[in-house]
Amino acid sequence: MMMKFSVLRIIAFILGLVGVALTPPLATALWFGERAAAWAFAIPMAASWALVAAFLVWKSSRADRERTLAPADAFHIVGGAWTAIVFFGALPFSLSGQFASFTDALFESVSGFTTTGASILPEVETLPRSINLWRCETHWLGGMGVITLAVALVPLLGVGGFRLVKAEATGPDKGKVTVRIMDTAKALWCIYFAFTALETVLLMCAGLGFFDAVCHAFSTLGTGGFSTRNASVGAFANPAAEWICTVFMLVATVNFALYYRLFTGRWREMYVDSEFRAMLAVAGAAVAVVAVVEYADYGKLAESLRYSAFQVASVVSTTGFMSADYTLWRPAAQIVLAVLFLTGGCSGSTAGGVKIVRWTILAKQLRNDFRRLLHPHEVTTLRLNGMSAREEFVPGVASFILAYALLVGATAFAGALAGLGVTEAFSAALSMVGNVGPAFGALGPTANYGALPDALKWFYSFAMLAGRLEIYTMIVWFKR
Repeated sequence: MMMKFSVLRIIAFILGLVGVALTPPLATALWFGERAAAWAFAIPMAASWALVAAFLVWKSSRADRERTLAPADAFHIVGGAWTAIVFFGALPFSLSGQFASFTDALFESVSGFTTTGASILPEVETLPRSINLWRCETHWLGGMGVITLAVALVPLLGVGGFRLVKAEATGPDKGKVTVRIMDTAKALWCIYFAFTALETVLLMCAGLGFFDAVCHAFSTLGTGGFSTRNASVGAFANPAAEWICTVFMLVATVNFALYYRLFTGRWREMYVDSEFRAMLAVAGAAVAVVAVVEYADYGKLAESLRYSAFQVASVVSTTGFMSADYTLWRPAAQIVLAVLFLTGGCSGSTAGGVKIVRWTILAKQLRNDFRRLLHPHEVTTLRLNGMSAREEFVPGVASFILAYALLVGATAFAGALAGLGVTEAFSAALSMVGNVGPAFGALGPTANYGALPDALKWFYSFAMLAGRLEIYTMIVWFKR
């Protein structure tokens, strides 16, 4: 009972933070006279605060407050908290009356918090502004991590937060950038906020209104993809805004710990980072190939480069924004984008996917294996970030990719059972687990997921959540 109370207390506190995050959309609803939407935000907000107050009154013993977390406890708390968050985040959608069912509201909430960006809505421009703001804000909250935000604000009611941040963060190597995890979380969120503010200002300078600029900054830095326009960023027909979003999608693809080291004068650590260099190489090569392939369609190199850079950045960062319908591009260009569905961004970023560092480790291991075949007596080592003897990462990376492939396969099978074609089922599975958003075929960037059966929406919701928490957390949570 003591552990159960501790878990519930932390989850209640995190839901209280999400309740506070409802303030901007509630204020927007009141400002624009959206009464129904205002109640849709006010009721969950009041409920979250009442829940926190109840747990603050119901105090636990001193032993419980000082209890440290075991590894399994952290997975239980993170899995439980994220499950509670996505259900709580669906309440404003459901209460607003803008969604046909709670299933649709939950799918939109899961897609938002996991930064997937797959929507069930065929028309977003008619939504109340407050609802659109909440959709985009869920990306921003889920991108850096709600639990990381909680650790940044307070030490989680007496429970150490390092294990929680590790369970929520992405990538195989999850360390601190400062001595105290609370300071680490604060530093990362401050950098995240600064980038968001900077992009908002730049988008406004490019001609977007304040509301659209904020929403798209939330979606860009969170690598989510929800937009206030049906045609996404392409609806603005604004090349400057597209280039700004392109740059910041790539910014969000980088490990935020590297930015901390950069801003504190340790710029060389960013230069020698193997994953960062691999990400630049992959994105640069993809942009070059797609731009060349699509040059004949656009007629001008500048146009081809703009569209290819935007779409490559959108996919590699798993954002899912659209400036052009890539399903109409030439097959060679589509294959390049399909490969990027598998790469994902950097560990410690807001991007989803397998993560480039894992592919980098396997590629280096493959190179060493070939060298051992040619030179059996040669001593080889796996070097990562300029350091040798990192072979200990290889088994963990291989296990994760196997688990990832199994989840993608199960998700594709579920889609096929629900009536999707092979292209749609497999690409949607990659999109859901990788938190990309759009897929190929009938589920491409100009389509939506609204027509899918409810059972498949629930399965996709689980796949998105498992992908965001890198599978293991959800496995441990369900086996608790």
